[in-house]
Amino acid sequence: MTKLKAVDPKQAEPSKPKILIYGKPGVGKTWTSLDFPGVYYIDTEGGADLQHYTDKLKASGGMYFGPEQGSLDFQTVIEQVQGLATEQHDFKTVVVDSVSKLYNTAIDREAERLGEKDAFGASKKPAISQMRRLVSWLTRLDMNVILIAHEKTEWGMVNGQRAEVGSTFDCWDKLEYELHLCMNIIKAGPNRNAKVRKSRLIGFPDGDSFKWNYQDFAARYGKDIIEKKGVQVQLATEDQLAQLKNLLQVVKLPEGMEKKWLEAAKAEAWAEVDQEKVQKSIDFIKNTYIKGEQHALSA
Repeated sequence: MTKLKAVDPKQAEPSKPKILIYGKPGVGKTWTSLDFPGVYYIDTEGGADLQHYTDKLKASGGMYFGPEQGSLDFQTVIEQVQGLATEQHDFKTVVVDSVSKLYNTAIDREAERLGEKDAFGASKKPAISQMRRLVSWLTRLDMNVILIAHEKTEWGMVNGQRAEVGSTFDCWDKLEYELHLCMNIIKAGPNRNAKVRKSRLIGFPDGDSFKWNYQDFAARYGKDIIEKKGVQVQLATEDQLAQLKNLLQVVKLPEGMEKKWLEAAKAEAWAEVDQEKVQKSIDFIKNTYIKGEQHALSA
């Protein structure tokens, strides 16, 4: 039996866009994001509860999740994304506005907790860990994802001196590498333009610029993909989890194997893993260890 599991690349379903945008206040980051279909809007700033924003959101069939609902708590936001990934609903886009506020609030809270013990970036560690978890679930989510960040100065070395070299997003510095696309939204007269900073997409080459509106973005990415109804993640059943737990109590796996399986599934616990992956783990343990022991005894 072959161990090779790869499939024809043409069988891979096109994924929904996962993008990070940043820019100065008032350039249209939020306004255009609300034009995407079926928005589940996570507002960490508390500024999009103004009437013109809520009117636009309501008209498009979207829903609002703000500070009063828990948008400034990382675990609560992750739970919202888990719900979007696993429960039946009609939403097609999730917007986190801003991810800067969510991330920096987590850092500030940890710095306050540590007090004088906060050294060598210790206050950032929990926020980075939570950001990794959030990105993991956003990656599994069959929805369009728009993370909106503040803009900040980017520094670098020029002629041996530290100097301002441009602008970047205010958040975890690895975030742009975890997503399909990172864009700087710029206001140029009456127009709002998106300049591509980092991209994995053929239709959005690095350094390219285009008008920042839903129609232009959808035409480049594929409107049929963006507006297609998502498919929910089918998490492991209680029976599967009980069966796997029993097997792990009986069988001693090689050190680190279970951890590697969870990391490959982008999960912290088996309850966060989908049915298919859990069943493969169950079958592997049975076929490799249980049957192996039975064969050895019978021999």
